[in-house]
Amino acid sequence: MAIQWFPGHMNKAKKELQERLGGIDVVIEMLDARLPASSANPMIAQLAKRKPSIKVLNKQDLADPAVTQQWLNWYRKPGTIAIGLDASEKSPAQKLIEACMDVAPNRGTIDKPLRVVICGIPNVGKSTLINSITGRRIAKTGNEPGITKGQQRIMLCDEIELFDTPGMLWPKITVPQGGYNLAASGAVGRNAMDEEEVALELLAYLMRYYVKELDARYNIGDIAGMQDWQVMEQIGRKRGAMLSGGRINIQKTAEIILTDFRGGAIGRMTLERPDEWRAWEKAAKEAAVLRAAEKEAARLEREARVAKAAKRR
Repeated sequence: MAIQWFPGHMNKAKKELQERLGGIDVVIEMLDARLPASSANPMIAQLAKRKPSIKVLNKQDLADPAVTQQWLNWYRKPGTIAIGLDASEKSPAQKLIEACMDVAPNRGTIDKPLRVVICGIPNVGKSTLINSITGRRIAKTGNEPGITKGQQRIMLCDEIELFDTPGMLWPKITVPQGGYNLAASGAVGRNAMDEEEVALELLAYLMRYYVKELDARYNIGDIAGMQDWQVMEQIGRKRGAMLSGGRINIQKTAEIILTDFRGGAIGRMTLERPDEWRAWEKAAKEAAVLRAAEKEAARLEREARVAKAAKRR
């Protein structure tokens, strides 16, 4: 199934962001370091084009450090700075201040502060960062996406005014793997996904790159030649997710796997590499062109049938 989630409050957040961006000097987009491209909102890129930007790869303590470096290099280009953050950061405010000053030098003063907006997908850790910066709990946090519903204004320092925005996805996720990665990270509401399917997609990827971590967490042994669903069943047995008659409780097993991944219990891992993302994007575009051609062919065929029937009358 395709993963799509764009509830009404996100459409409202999009309109508010569009209005806000007119007076903004710098756009900070928080990304999940475990899925940097999947968590990059194309709407933000479109709305904020030509504005200086900072890409913050958050939760880097949960991500594969070698792959995080690849993504930091990927995002660094003229007009854009990329930095990593995680829960252990002692002075995230200072790190953001320095990045803002670097990307927009000589722009912020006490009389005319630099106006900065911070955006990101749901559950990317934006509210936790805001609370860390201010030293008090002014933003709601939680494990469910979509908690922050309105914009907030914070003085990052005397020279920088920061506007927080609600977590926001986009109306159509075009790269299927990106949708699964977003769902695995917890950025998508539970009613918009099949947890068993998402867990299987996650397992299939982890089996390619993180076999040792899977074995260390679940003691599943040699999985060479096994399918993702067989590994899921093995995990279910090891974790006691059983039903009567010795059957595996697949739903409970899927929840265990997703919870472990989101909390970093399986290990530090990243679900996409830059070269993979390029290939996924290319495949998605080719599939979209093919679907459009098939749709147009079907339309022409219908019109031909209608015209032929009309002549018979």
